[in-house]
Amino acid sequence: MTPNTDNNHRFSLLAYELKLMNKAEVSLKFSYQRCLELGKKTRYSLQEQERFESLTSRFARLSDIVIQKLFRLIDQIELEDEGTIRDRINHAEKKQLIRSASDFIIIRELRNSIAHEYQEDAITNIFHSVLDKTPLLFNCVTQINQYCKKYPI
Repeated sequence: MTPNTDNNHRFSLLAYELKLMNKAEVSLKFSYQRCLELGKKTRYSLQEQERFESLTSRFARLSDIVIQKLFRLIDQIELEDEGTIRDRINHAEKKQLIRSASDFIIIRELRNSIAHEYQEDAITNIFHSVLDKTPLLFNCVTQINQYCKKYPI
């Protein structure tokens, strides 16, 4: 591929990933509102747990799209060394895609906890943390959409 063809491919991929991100945000907002109604409790019924499990799954999906796909792709377009996940998050902070790299490190750790935690008390803490951190993802989606307007997509 020539550099111009390579960039055209990246811009097409960026447009696709932005659509995925925006769809994932809509799903997450739906679940977030339903779980906000329940609030933070020490115990949840099975029906309430199901709502929160949907929320955590959608949270993990959107955080993956943002961190694994879009931060990486934006770095590639801007010819930055991709580096580690932490590097990508730090680059995103410098570009003002996110307010705080440390918040997104926590989001990434939370995403990993969602996939690997099985103890009931820990799961309840995860539910509460996801409620707290979800607005940061919503803000990031807005910032990414704004930032990417400069590209020819």
